[in-house]
Amino acid sequence: MNSGSGRGRRPGGPDTRGQILDSARRRFLADGYGGVTMRQIAADADVDLALLSYYFGSKRGLFSAAVSASANPAEVIARALDGDPAGLPQRILRDLLVLWDDPVTGAPLKTMLANLSQDPAFADLIREMLERELIGRLTDRLSGADARRRAAAFCTQIAGIVVTRYLLRLEPVASMTADELVSLFAPALRDSLQPPRRRPPPRGR
Repeated sequence: MNSGSGRGRRPGGPDTRGQILDSARRRFLADGYGGVTMRQIAADADVDLALLSYYFGSKRGLFSAAVSASANPAEVIARALDGDPAGLPQRILRDLLVLWDDPVTGAPLKTMLANLSQDPAFADLIREMLERELIGRLTDRLSGADARRRAAAFCTQIAGIVVTRYLLRLEPVASMTADELVSLFAPALRDSLQPPRRRPPPRGR
């Protein structure tokens, strides 16, 4: 039973953590980030409120775990970075689109996107993840000048596609297939990763 205090109770087993995550995911999908309390999730999972803090630390930690338990963009990006560098832009975009378009893995990601503005601290967590897992890893793969700027330009375009398609639902991007989107945006993504061209010196008279 949910006593709310957790006094005198020991942490639950491995199934308890999964039970909490399942309850949290359902709550967040139904009510959004701001509309859910830790106490509600504890009641849904039929566990002490103290167990949520024990396993996840805070509401932000629980939300992050609930999202990544079913869909972790960082893992998708890491896998996409392996392979032929020539196909890297198409691979990252396609794999992320597959993740977001899937009803199971995409639902919590769309909830996360819609609720980022409700908690600046959680938005900071997402920013740190993007800086480390996408910009940082991509920078390590690039050569030439301004590698981090080029990686950031690439990430900005990916983020713009995600927001346009899944948050704003702007047409025709919202209804295009993954193949159509890759074909449309791959050239610009590829160009953003190229090192800057050196201008030839001016000719003397």
